[in-house]
Amino acid sequence: MNDTPPDSLIPYDEIVQEALRAVVGRVLGQVEASNGILPGTHHFYITFKTSAPGVNIPPELKARFPDEMTIVLQNKFWDLNVSDEGFSVSLSFNQVPAKLIVPFSAITAFVDPAVDFGLQFQAMAEDEDSDISGPAGNDEADRDLASRVTPSEDGSNVVSVDFGKKK
Repeated sequence: MNDTPPDSLIPYDEIVQEALRAVVGRVLGQVEASNGILPGTHHFYITFKTSAPGVNIPPELKARFPDEMTIVLQNKFWDLNVSDEGFSVSLSFNQVPAKLIVPFSAITAFVDPAVDFGLQFQAMAEDEDSDISGPAGNDEADRDLASRVTPSEDGSNVVSVDFGKKK
C-alpha cells in the first residue's frame, strides 16, 4: 500500500500564500484609510525580497540590501499607498527620505509585535534559502523587543530581527 499522497492538480500552496498576502494588503489598506495612523500600539515589520519583480527601491538601499530587507512601519512613515498588487511608502533611512514600492508577491514576512501576530511566506526564488531573519533598514526600530531585535554593532539604525526561526 502506498502512503504517499498523490500530487495535487490544484495549487493549494499558491492559493493559501495569495490569500495570506491579501491579509497584509487589507491591514495596510486600513492604515492608509486612517491617514497613516496606526491604532493603539500596532506597528509592522515587513520583510521583502529586494530583487523580486516590481520592487522599486533607491539604488543605495538595493546595494546595502541585495537580497532581502525588513522595514518598520511605526512612527515615521508617510505617503502609504495600497493597491491590489502591493504598496508604496516613504521612510527615512539614516535621515534620508526614500520611497519604496513593494508588490505583495515580494513579501516574505509580516509581523505585528504589538499583538504577537506574524505571517511567513514562501520565498519567491526556489534556489534561495528561505531564512527570513534579516536587517531592518529604516530609522524606526522597536527598541522594546530586545529578545527579537539586536542593534547593529556599527552604530547605524539597522537592526537584525529574529522571527523565531529555529537555528
